[in-house]
Amino acid sequence: AAIGATALYMFRPPARPLGVTGQQFALASSQGGDFTQNDLRGTPSLVFFGYTFCPDVCPTTLAETTAWRAQLGLTPEDLRIIFVSVDPERDTAEVVKDYVEGFDPSVIGLVGDEEQTANAKAAFGVFSEKSGDVDSEFYLVDHTALTFLIDAEGTFEGTIAYEEAG
Repeated sequence: AAIGATALYMFRPPARPLGVTGQQFALASSQGGDFTQNDLRGTPSLVFFGYTFCPDVCPTTLAETTAWRAQLGLTPEDLRIIFVSVDPERDTAEVVKDYVEGFDPSVIGLVGDEEQTANAKAAFGVFSEKSGDVDSEFYLVDHTALTFLIDAEGTFEGTIAYEEAG
């Protein structure tokens, strides 16, 4: 028995971090309160980083993820959709709430200040930076365009790239 227990201990799979990198984060949720890496536990989730002024990738991705869930006959209790803003300068909690609810009232929108957003991006290995006319209010934000698949344990399972064939 001791040899078996030792073998199980020595050869157990490595612990997987919550999210992608294990970095801690806390953001305000459009559904109230704060959302942290620990809140990834409990329900499988599709997590996407974007911004509400995005002209193409973000609205397309949110429309696709809500359509996938409906096509699979899943409820928000079966699969959460989480939108994380990478534009804390313009995306207030109210703006993000209105934006995500336009796709589906169950979509969780997350926002934070510069530091909180940087921590959330680090937790998923996400890149973003202003582009275009960065000094105007109409700047764009280049960002990672992946949907992260998070299992019910809160661990990373894979990604779906923007416009990836299904």
